[in-house]
Amino acid sequence: MKAFVLDRYGKKAALRPADMPMPTLRDDEVLVEVHAAGVNLLDAKIRNGEFKLILPYRLPLVLGHDVAGVVAKVGPRVRQYKPGDEVYARADDFRIGTFAEFVAVQEASLAPKPRGLSMEEAASIPLVALTAWQALVEKAGLKKGQKVFIQAGSGGVGTFAIQLAKHLGATVATTTSATNAALVKRLGADVVIDYRTQDFEDLLRDCDVVLNSQDGKTLEKSLRVLKRGGKLITISGPPDPEFGKQIGAPGFVKLVMRLLSAGIRRRAKSRGVGFSFLFMSANGSQLREITRLFEAGAARPVVDRVFPFDATNEALAYVEAGRAKGKVVVKLK
Repeated sequence: MKAFVLDRYGKKAALRPADMPMPTLRDDEVLVEVHAAGVNLLDAKIRNGEFKLILPYRLPLVLGHDVAGVVAKVGPRVRQYKPGDEVYARADDFRIGTFAEFVAVQEASLAPKPRGLSMEEAASIPLVALTAWQALVEKAGLKKGQKVFIQAGSGGVGTFAIQLAKHLGATVATTTSATNAALVKRLGADVVIDYRTQDFEDLLRDCDVVLNSQDGKTLEKSLRVLKRGGKLITISGPPDPEFGKQIGAPGFVKLVMRLLSAGIRRRAKSRGVGFSFLFMSANGSQLREITRLFEAGAARPVVDRVFPFDATNEALAYVEAGRAKGKVVVKLK
């Protein structure tokens, strides 16, 4: 099968187009013929070697986390899917590889593709929507009437997180450029802050939840816009000891995580604020809940550009440049 392969870690390292063997199918897995694959910043970070401690992949590696496609074959223990079914998923850690013609995905990580969406639209959803769901629903328990600050509202996670927060009944503040202000307002943002000319710390206070996706300086400032009892959830680091436990990291990796997050955890505690790091995980049952939002019209996909499969490296570079409004997708079929 055709695939894009990472041979060695390195910033700006090009993925190599290659013919690879078909994935071996485990008993609880589904072989998906890939029609479209979402491109995420996570793919670039893995390529750059930023997650070597957390995700020690063996190279060569086929990258790609998001998939929409058609079931080609099922393992003997699979019960919910059959060949020909249209599905989508965030591929499992250590079983990623959606920048290819076929990928094997655990049955528990799959969901039926939302009705009424194209394969490209469906492929844009899983990783960012599951990130927002696990942050706002699972970790934050966001409730009607609460105030949430979602950074980078026009990005992949932001565009869905705004819609999810509004669906949950929250008041939503976000940062974006003036160019994208109309987009985030259409998605449901109540307070739109131009990060180029305004400082969110001057405009926000008493937030219940902050979803941080930016740098360390922004993380520190985020503490100061939360009320006591509020929750600061970061998807951009630093990882905390709880995450080390969750992934069963070796002792020295847990120690590194403890040290990296010690300062921000201490400052959060002194302000009476909860701090946690989220590295999202594949989850088919949550994806089914998300599917219902799209099918009911409570959310819509935001796709910036669709690249042909041959241009996967260009798609990755475009995502890494940080200017995409919503998601970038590569199309195979």
